[in-house]
Amino acid sequence: MTGIAPPPVPALYETEVAHTRVTPVPYALRHRTYLWLVDLDDLPVLPRPLRPFARFDPRDHFDGDAPSLRAGLDAYLAAQGVRDADGQVLMLAHARVLGYVFNPLTLYWCHDRAGRPVCVVAEVHNTYGGRHCYLLRPDARDRADVAKEFYVSPFLDVEGAYRMRLPLPGPRLDLTVQLRHPDGSRPLTATVRGAHRPARPRTLLAAALRHPWSTAAVAIGIRRHGIRLYLKGLRVRPRPQPRSRTTSTVQEGTP
Repeated sequence: MTGIAPPPVPALYETEVAHTRVTPVPYALRHRTYLWLVDLDDLPVLPRPLRPFARFDPRDHFDGDAPSLRAGLDAYLAAQGVRDADGQVLMLAHARVLGYVFNPLTLYWCHDRAGRPVCVVAEVHNTYGGRHCYLLRPDARDRADVAKEFYVSPFLDVEGAYRMRLPLPGPRLDLTVQLRHPDGSRPLTATVRGAHRPARPRTLLAAALRHPWSTAAVAIGIRRHGIRLYLKGLRVRPRPQPRSRTTSTVQEGTP
């Protein structure tokens, strides 16, 4: 896990999200949106007219019952035995827009008090209202492997492992999540790429105008593409019973 200097925050990233499926039915999609990068201890305070376009609510993350986002993260880390992530935490996520939010993937880059990287928490939400956290210790190339433990796509079983490449955002955002199955296949690869923008009122207003009700558009897009995949012949996999939202599996990336 590289120790590059954190970027100026709060920030907006104008992003392109891409998903590529190669089996059993080839399928690709691209979606443009914007994400926030914020310091959990110094969340942005927007002018009153813009507040409906960006709100960070602790109910939307972790168990949903913590008084703040930082408290929710700290409780999760403590349950995983992580004691030294007591410095800056940068979160990449959608904010609530007009009262609604859906975050397929929220990332938390956690540092100690000296500014050294400690771990990354990847919080995954599905469209069934579930959420699950993966605790990661990325290697020097910002890669980590973790067993898949959470039902996300209705067309994929809960099997295999994720290879994630999660460098701390800077002038550019460049993330990759790839699902790998035990037979060596790699049925799904997702990328998130974007450019840093200072989170000024006019920047947020411009992004909101380009991507109106952006978080609802993400949720609607997921369902629309799901219908297309179903019509292409993919069968729905049974959804397992809900499990704990946390995991203790932690692995560094391997070749």
